[in-house]
Amino acid sequence: MSDMITAELVDLDLSATTKEAAARALAERMVALGRVTDLDGFLADVAAREAQMPTGLDGGIGIPHCRSAHVTEPTLAFGRSADGIDFGAADGPADLIFLIAAPAGADDAHLTILSSLARQLMNAEFTGALRSVGGADTAAALIRGDLSPADAEAAQASQNSVAVPVAASAGAATDTSTPDAGERPFRIVAVTSCPTGIAHTYMAAESLENAGREAGVELTVETQGSAGFTRLDPAVIADADGVIFAHDVPVRDKDRFAGKPTVDVGVKAGINRPAELIGEVRAKAARGEVSAAAPASGSTPIERTGEAGEGYGTKLRKWLMSGVSYMVPFVAAGGLLIALGFAIGGYKINKAPSVMDHFIWTQADSWGALLFQIGGVAFGFLVPVLAGYIAYGMADRPGLVPGFVGGAISLTINAGFLGGLAAGLIAGGVVMAIQKVRIPAALRGIMPVVVIPLISAAIVGFLMFVVIGKPIASAQKGLTDWLNGLTGTNAVLLGALLGLMMCFDLGGPVNKVAYTFATAGIAVASPSDSAMKIMAAVMAAGMVPPLAMALATTVRGKLFTETERENGKAAWVLGISFISEGAIPFAAADPLRVIPSAMVGGAITGSLSMAFDATLRAPHGGIFVVPLIGNPLLYLVAIAAGVCVSTALVVVLKGLRKPAPGAPEAGTGESAAATGAKQPVAA
Repeated sequence: MSDMITAELVDLDLSATTKEAAARALAERMVALGRVTDLDGFLADVAAREAQMPTGLDGGIGIPHCRSAHVTEPTLAFGRSADGIDFGAADGPADLIFLIAAPAGADDAHLTILSSLARQLMNAEFTGALRSVGGADTAAALIRGDLSPADAEAAQASQNSVAVPVAASAGAATDTSTPDAGERPFRIVAVTSCPTGIAHTYMAAESLENAGREAGVELTVETQGSAGFTRLDPAVIADADGVIFAHDVPVRDKDRFAGKPTVDVGVKAGINRPAELIGEVRAKAARGEVSAAAPASGSTPIERTGEAGEGYGTKLRKWLMSGVSYMVPFVAAGGLLIALGFAIGGYKINKAPSVMDHFIWTQADSWGALLFQIGGVAFGFLVPVLAGYIAYGMADRPGLVPGFVGGAISLTINAGFLGGLAAGLIAGGVVMAIQKVRIPAALRGIMPVVVIPLISAAIVGFLMFVVIGKPIASAQKGLTDWLNGLTGTNAVLLGALLGLMMCFDLGGPVNKVAYTFATAGIAVASPSDSAMKIMAAVMAAGMVPPLAMALATTVRGKLFTETERENGKAAWVLGISFISEGAIPFAAADPLRVIPSAMVGGAITGSLSMAFDATLRAPHGGIFVVPLIGNPLLYLVAIAAGVCVSTALVVVLKGLRKPAPGAPEAGTGESAAATGAKQPVAA
């Protein structure tokens, strides 16, 4: 921290009487050293941060701070007030004031150092030494970590130490006794975060950790700060007995902590009353109070980006799924609108003029054309959104601009879906490479808003227009021509393959590849018949597994547990809605019998759908979009055939083993045992 604070940035006799005057006095020292370029602009940013939440802390500490484009490099100024200044703390004025200035694009290393200071402020020895220190050089050395609190006290032995400990929560309802030897301690996981992610985030973490040690509790904190964050190990979360959220911005990936006793408070509560929070979460655990379980995923769940330590293949899959997950809502909305437009106005509406000048309220054709054109606009976002969020999954928000630009260029050069995939990966890689370059301090403030978008968009645009765009466009055209040429046996075999993929992992990566392949084909204003046949086959096959399991639990309930029979009831609704995940509880319990049975039925349904020339313009909807299907009766026959085959196979395979524990004996009536607690459908 040697370059962050020097003696020139220390004022041990701060005469200001208001927090605004204190911030100005310390900021003027930063201006004098060239650390701040615009005093008034910087102070406006400080005031804006202060308006979000007071920065005073119990124990006589004020930490005004902000990220600002007017800061050239991370800087810290310290002032000590004899009379104290009101920064909004509950216990009164602050006599130790730290003004923290971070550039808008501060790098992780500097922000980590600032977070280290924030943690030190929870150390009573550190704050006590600052109150007794007599020279600016000594104070700066103490803050930098060059001098320990004990050394600083010794250097000022002639002065009395006036250490004021950080206030603990009086009367907190918690058991602070340590557990007996060999007894498993109570385990808590916590998340801390604040709007700027510089000070309060790390101070709350330090305060909670200290209180946890005093209470004999194992407490692990995930700090979601500006320097990024490392997700807690899933095993640590799974072993936790309770959760504390101390935050003023939304907790990222909050569903990881679902189903546990949870205390949810602002970040300052984590700083000022950690012992009380620990007591609250222990009390909730004793009463059995838990937060709501994580919602079951639909057919296209948003997948998390790559975790540290994962292989490149796993990360690549998650990056691609990130883009696909954000794209699918546009596919669903656009496809359904276009399909409804055709249903209302007929297929001639794709040649209708713009409804802006020719809309007639009383004509069905006008309403059909309106829905068709709105859906077409929604479809126009598919490839840019795909590319943008693949890049987002790789490089976070800085990847959005080059990703969207690359995706839009892919449409311009007719590179389509394949071009969007390439553009997203290239954009994310370019941004990640730029972020690794050491940048002069003067440029850090404009990196995220000017430099990274400018350079990355230019590089991605050059590569898409000049280098790889034409080969990808040729590949896209070749794929389209191949699909358009599929007839007879080739089409039936493709339908069987897609059916196998849809039923292999029931909403997993292989299922998503088949679904994305189908939706990409209809993601144009006028898709080919082959593309609509593929979409129909994919949706039909995806409905087979849950419907087959529902039918099997109905006709041969004795082969299934009570819980599975309850899940079978829900699987009827999930199956007709095209939510393949409805079969997951059955596959998880008996994968060697359920998955092969589902795959055989899915392959039959997919091949029959292609053989019957069934078409589908909508990308989702299940049984509810049958009126929009070409050859709907034969389409339903294809689904029924696959369901019956899968049901027969799973019944035969399960019949080869003994009945499951808890199942009724033959002849007792399969429907009589539906009294168990209904289990949520696994995602």
